[in-house]
Amino acid sequence: MFSIKNIVINSIKRPTLSLLSSRMSATSPEAKKMKIASNTIGTHSGTFHCDEVLAVFMLRNHPEFKSHGLLRSRDQSLLDQCDIVVDVGAVYDPSKKRYDHHQSTFQETFSSIRSDFGDKFGNIRLSSAGLVYVHYGEKIITEVLKQFDTTLTDNQLKSVFSKIYSGFIQEIDAIDNGVPQFDGEPKYRVNSHLSSRVKSFNPDWMDDKTPQEIDEAFEEAVKYVGNEFIEKIKFFALSWLPARKIVEEAVQNRLNVHDSGSIIELHRFCPWQEHLRDIEKDHGNVEIKFVIFNGGGRDNDFRVQAVPVEQGSFVCRKFINKKWFGLRDEELEKVSGIKGGKFVHATGFIGGNHTRDGALEMAIKSLVDDE
Repeated sequence: MFSIKNIVINSIKRPTLSLLSSRMSATSPEAKKMKIASNTIGTHSGTFHCDEVLAVFMLRNHPEFKSHGLLRSRDQSLLDQCDIVVDVGAVYDPSKKRYDHHQSTFQETFSSIRSDFGDKFGNIRLSSAGLVYVHYGEKIITEVLKQFDTTLTDNQLKSVFSKIYSGFIQEIDAIDNGVPQFDGEPKYRVNSHLSSRVKSFNPDWMDDKTPQEIDEAFEEAVKYVGNEFIEKIKFFALSWLPARKIVEEAVQNRLNVHDSGSIIELHRFCPWQEHLRDIEKDHGNVEIKFVIFNGGGRDNDFRVQAVPVEQGSFVCRKFINKKWFGLRDEELEKVSGIKGGKFVHATGFIGGNHTRDGALEMAIKSLVDDE
């Protein structure tokens, strides 16, 4: 039997996990006689990458695998004894819990496996992280959120699951498979992404580390990547998702704000731009022009913001009235004819008023009278 070394993988309370590691030639008689526990996660030994590091962490947060040990080896006779194997073995077969993506026949993407989400994620091939995520991700998210006393409805879980893939996992899939972000040579290289940071846990060419020390470095990388994964789940479930609900309610209530249906009011400020586009599609491709909200949590500080044509752009679907650009206070009140005016940005993408009704009037006037 392999020797077992206990390792705590992160600060979140969980059962202590075990590291199992092969120290002998795969062709030696000793190796061929070796037996390992069936409740073991298998992956390859040697240099490690972000995808299998994350895959191992995710599996350790799945109820079925959370008490499993870990085997890092390239001995196929040993890997065959594992309950589940990721990133090695040249086999993708969910029925046998084999999740490698290196074989030439492998062409699976998020959409090809999870057709219930359509083709919204393009044709980027999955890495071992992506494979584990598309097969086990919802259960893993649900399990992680128990630590924060949070449960999601089926629709909420679907939204968070989708967002974590597009906002975290897909990048790892693309980098591991060598997919460029765009055509042509980039003007600069990004060397601080998660995959690059995981690479730094490996020994460099001048290091003379033992296999055991490399395995220990792998566990440090698991802890590092795992903490970032947990933070993503927390963000999308506990921050991103509540914001979506606020925007959804605002779009549903738009006709009570103005009969054009082009102005929405947020009952509480939140990050709204990304959510708005998805929700507009859900409501038959409605197009919101202005968003009004309380700007600073005070009774005399309200905003009207123009909706950009793309998230983060300062080119808007419709700007605040151009006659008001750059005006403030009394001058703004005089030119606009609206009491309580505070300012309009010089580019016309946002303005302020002392009252909610004043901010709404600024939006309405900009909507119908911008000549």
